[in-house]
Amino acid sequence: MLIYEYKVDASKKQYAAIDEAISIVQFIRNKCLRLWMDERGISKNDLQCYCAVLAREYPFATRLNSQARQASADRAWFAISRFYENCKMHKPGKKGYPRFQRDNRSVEYKQTGWKLEPDGKHLTFTDGCGIGRLKLLGNPKQHIETFPTKQIKRVRIIHRADGYSVQFNVQAERVIEHIPTDKQVGIDVGLKAYYTDSDGNTVDNPRHYRKAEQKLKRLHRHLSRKQKKSGNRKKARKQLAKAYLKVQRQREDFARKTASTLVSSHDLIAYESLQIRNMVKNPHLAKSIHDAGWGQFLRWVNAYGAMHDILVIAVPPQFTSQACSACGTLVKKSLSVRTHICPGCGVVLDRDHNAALNILAKARTLGHRETDEQSSNASGQTASTRIFVRDTSKRAG
Repeated sequence: MLIYEYKVDASKKQYAAIDEAISIVQFIRNKCLRLWMDERGISKNDLQCYCAVLAREYPFATRLNSQARQASADRAWFAISRFYENCKMHKPGKKGYPRFQRDNRSVEYKQTGWKLEPDGKHLTFTDGCGIGRLKLLGNPKQHIETFPTKQIKRVRIIHRADGYSVQFNVQAERVIEHIPTDKQVGIDVGLKAYYTDSDGNTVDNPRHYRKAEQKLKRLHRHLSRKQKKSGNRKKARKQLAKAYLKVQRQREDFARKTASTLVSSHDLIAYESLQIRNMVKNPHLAKSIHDAGWGQFLRWVNAYGAMHDILVIAVPPQFTSQACSACGTLVKKSLSVRTHICPGCGVVLDRDHNAALNILAKARTLGHRETDEQSSNASGQTASTRIFVRDTSKRAG
């Protein structure tokens, strides 16, 4: 799937119509969730059929396209199915019981209710919400009109702090020819350096939130001084939301570019399968861990690894920092000790470099074990590299 995104240029009346469509989506989603809570044995098909019942009971719901109403029911079912899956997998802690939504910011259309003009610069919504014809502003290198309409499976309108955007979900295969480099690498993510690899190379931690923290605090103070429900408070709230959105986009852009560079230059990548949710419970490190965005970075590493068809292996994190990469001797050290000094063999390495070497060694062991299992399969079935990558990405997520 490819996602093309464009900014939207419209009138105040059209923006109000978009907000109305978004509120209808939230209403239908919450109603479907209430139906699931009140009755037993509700399925996904029951929720989609319930959309027609809501349209008859509430006239304002009929303004939204019928498939957009079904997409709203699908959102409720996604939350329900995720809750069921967490319960079946015996996920520790909270299972994510579905909650009612009060801050929905998007409306999703399937393959009806909209029409893309041949120039690819205008999009018209034909349902009863009155959104009408929108002008698309985006990257001139993107040409959404080159795709047949049947390949556009979803059209989504999103309301963000900096305005409104339209996303096109296009069904297309992204083919990337990976050039073999015969390089294997293990990476150890951290706070001092964004990550350190098994070759001793490091990538500096950008610390986007830390750099913007003073500005965010100032905007928070401005917001707190404004009178509630006033126009100035709305303006201050919008400025604060834009500042947070900028930090979010900076973090994601850095994670994507760093992951793409890492994957394109190696044939095997190994990393620790960290329990980030548990690590952020440390009040002294939580802000820095969130600012680093390890989870986002590792998700992109797995995604680009699948595109390039290379091995991306998540290894258990036990003793990667304590064990000596040269002789295997356990050397106990606290987080404040940044240098690994082995009393057994005398090797001296940076703590993260030593951990990256251990991660790569574990990955090679797992890779050989996987190869042995494939060769001893009595049924003669062979597991491809792409399947192995998909399985490891599930464990990492």
